[in-house]
Amino acid sequence: MIIRLAQEQDLPAILRIYNQGIEDRIATLETEVKDDSYMQNWFAQREPRYAVLVACAGEQIVGWASINPYNKRFAYYGVGELSVYIDRTHRGRGVGKQLLGNLERIGREQEFHKFILFTFPFNSLGQGLYRNSGYREVGVFHNQGRLDGEFVDVMAMEKLLLD
Repeated sequence: MIIRLAQEQDLPAILRIYNQGIEDRIATLETEVKDDSYMQNWFAQREPRYAVLVACAGEQIVGWASINPYNKRFAYYGVGELSVYIDRTHRGRGVGKQLLGNLERIGREQEFHKFILFTFPFNSLGQGLYRNSGYREVGVFHNQGRLDGEFVDVMAMEKLLLD
């Protein structure tokens, strides 16, 4: 498995995997699949400290992860929000762990002191990844959003990056 910074030519694979997460209803409150222009705009507007990584098995991209801005206020400069998406056929195989470890290394280099993420309480595979990587549950936002017309809870998790 090779983990590297994403490049523009990776966007179709990133989009495919992101749309799987939308379709599978396990990783985001988004319900509408995204298109090429959405992903190109997302990638073009990113600042360099907010890395996007891809995981490659041979020539195939099987996962991606990103550090995202949590809040634009200076007080939150060191807090990053994470996204991790793994191809359906590679979930539970350690891809997320490798992506997460590399994001944390980059996060420290970019002066992040803390990562946060939001996940569904029913996403046990994702929670296992985060807990095994040292993330802790902060709490649950009840009825935080709607997914297919039903209220869903969202769990907040965090990890302090500085020892």
